[in-house]
Amino acid sequence: MDLLDYAFMQRALLAAVLVGITAPAVGIYLVQRRQALMGDGIGHVAMTGVGLGFLLSWSPVWMATAVSVLGAVLMELIRWYGRTRGDIALAMLFYGGMAGGVMFINLAPTGSNANLTSYLFGSLSTVSESDVTAICALAAFVVLVTVGLRRQLFAVSQDEEFARVTGLPVRALNLLTAVTAAVTVTVAMRVVGLLLVSALMVVPVAAAQQLSRSFAATFAIAVAIGVSVTIGGTVTSYYQDVPPGATIVLLTIGAFLALTALAAPLARRRARAAAAAQPAGDPAECAIPASRAGGGGAGV
Repeated sequence: MDLLDYAFMQRALLAAVLVGITAPAVGIYLVQRRQALMGDGIGHVAMTGVGLGFLLSWSPVWMATAVSVLGAVLMELIRWYGRTRGDIALAMLFYGGMAGGVMFINLAPTGSNANLTSYLFGSLSTVSESDVTAICALAAFVVLVTVGLRRQLFAVSQDEEFARVTGLPVRALNLLTAVTAAVTVTVAMRVVGLLLVSALMVVPVAAAQQLSRSFAATFAIAVAIGVSVTIGGTVTSYYQDVPPGATIVLLTIGAFLALTALAAPLARRRARAAAAAQPAGDPAECAIPASRAGGGGAGV
């Protein structure tokens, strides 16, 4: 493949693989917690970090990571203590993050709207060696948390009260999930873009759920879908000269639609197989209700 002859495409493909692994790995916990749009909110906040990176001449990836983590912590605090005003506070945080990013990058001597666009929607040619180093380090952290603490994170995502009764540090694990989601957003922003990363965190998980209900299988299928669409979108972007982030998201939605169409006949086939495996008995209309079976003879 001639695209591998170019160093920038080698970096882009490596970043795409890491994004395809990390985004669904975090997204499965967000979907279980019914926080599917959390990644979108963090992406808005991360824009301030990107703008600050250009303004202060620091790495936009690391600065976006720091600001995203801070934003994720604030989101969790608002969720715990916000009560009735929590949605207003979150809205101000999200839109303030977006406005801050636009303002800072325009104040930066080397910043421009073109720079911001590459972070908003992804750009293959701008993935540098320093970006790859940062993405590898951050992706290692995400995989370590999502795989190493999968039992604890799953328990908290399913039922916080039960997890608290069993002695798990629920608030600490919730905070860790939020921080990991923030790190994932900055991992993905160079390939998918800040405004589209939430789709890659959620849609592969939703697609995997069409085929499996077990956590382990859903996790594996979602990661496989994530890696497939990120590589496919990156390669398509190179050959067809189309935006990588949009291409990856459209491929992800296509995978969801295909698996949804496939899941319906599979579910019917399993239901028929389960019905055929049951032992033959009396038809339902001939069965004696349990409430009468024990007392019928006593009245005779």
